[in-house]
Amino acid sequence: MTSPTLAVLNYHLVSYRRTWRGSVFQSFVLPVLFVIGFGMSVGSLVDASGRLGSTSYLQFIAPAMIASTAMQVAVAEATWPVLARFQWMRVYDSMHSAPLRVSAILGGDVAFMTLRIVMTSVVFLGVTAVFGAIQSWWSLLVPVIAALIGLAFAAPLFALCGAVTTANTFPFVFRFIIVPVSLFSGVFFQVDTLSPWVRWLAYVSPLWHGVQLCRAASDDDHGSMLAALGHVGYLLAWIVAGLVLAYVSFRRRLSD
Repeated sequence: MTSPTLAVLNYHLVSYRRTWRGSVFQSFVLPVLFVIGFGMSVGSLVDASGRLGSTSYLQFIAPAMIASTAMQVAVAEATWPVLARFQWMRVYDSMHSAPLRVSAILGGDVAFMTLRIVMTSVVFLGVTAVFGAIQSWWSLLVPVIAALIGLAFAAPLFALCGAVTTANTFPFVFRFIIVPVSLFSGVFFQVDTLSPWVRWLAYVSPLWHGVQLCRAASDDDHGSMLAALGHVGYLLAWIVAGLVLAYVSFRRRLSD
């Protein structure tokens, strides 16, 4: 007998089977463009300056781009599609009337989100490995780290979608949260080059912690284990808090 959570996951997989072609660019073409455009073209200028020492800019930016892409996939899946299932398609109402528990509905969404992020990050990791940006077998952990990054952003957005009735909030989320986080989380440059009063934007962002983990896993020098555990703990805190809020938000919305 299929569990309710797996049934919800199966619904998302069946739906994705009809729409997967729309994600081909993000999953396959975008990694190649990033590697060539940033890692190799811009990277040649950075490498010539010698600012990163023996580390090439491609090796510096590739793990961070995987982390950033995980965030982007999660945000894309956890905003308009989730609100659509609440507000316009009424998918969640149908599931809840089936009846399915809120935990199963949310759990199926989380499982599908995790699968999407892992699939995308595996492809991105493979592309960067072909171009020589990966230096350690520990990089096989990068898709797991990417899943943590994505869920750290997706879980709070699930909660937001359960509380709003229009998509007018999403542009503000992108402009004032996602874009600044993308720019100031050490993806393209070292955070310690920022002014101290701006640096806190990186430290409070889940993306910066994920970038640090991805770089540590992809480099020969893995850094401090204690620091890595701290980064993982921070991401898990965002995920747990976000899922609790999401569960409350979903239950309130579906009980109305």
